[in-house]
Amino acid sequence: MKHLESILQKIVSFDDACTIVSKWKSEGEKVVFTNGCFDIIHKGHVYYLSKARELGTKLIVGLNTDESIARLKGPDRPVKELESRALTLASFEYIDLVIPFGEDTPLKLISTLLPNVLVKGSDYEIANIVGAKEVLANGGEVKTIDFVEGFSSTNYFKKLKG
Repeated sequence: MKHLESILQKIVSFDDACTIVSKWKSEGEKVVFTNGCFDIIHKGHVYYLSKARELGTKLIVGLNTDESIARLKGPDRPVKELESRALTLASFEYIDLVIPFGEDTPLKLISTLLPNVLVKGSDYEIANIVGAKEVLANGGEVKTIDFVEGFSSTNYFKKLKG
């Protein structure tokens, strides 16, 4: 049960995240933030998140709630409920916090936490990344990470539908 407790402690509210991240920054940690739905975790996610963590000393994942995913991706999504998705992500040793958010974008999270590094996939241009302007204005960096070719949730959903 100790392992499960340590995993559960990584899943935090917005308010708790603010306190934790403030402490980390005061201790000189380099905080990296990324976000997504992470509905079906696959090889591409594992590589992406691992590479994101290498950009700093702490990795935060903003995780869309079930309701925000349904608004963004349609009524058949998510496949996995928030608790399952959050537990899966929190079980990765290189992820330090998982913060569920119900808005369509993580702008509130990013503009409040102001990570040192904001990361998204290379399918985004930095100018179009939500929160990039706020992070850059605070002296932070915005980076993109290439995807592992052939691995995407969309491909898995197409395969499942036959």
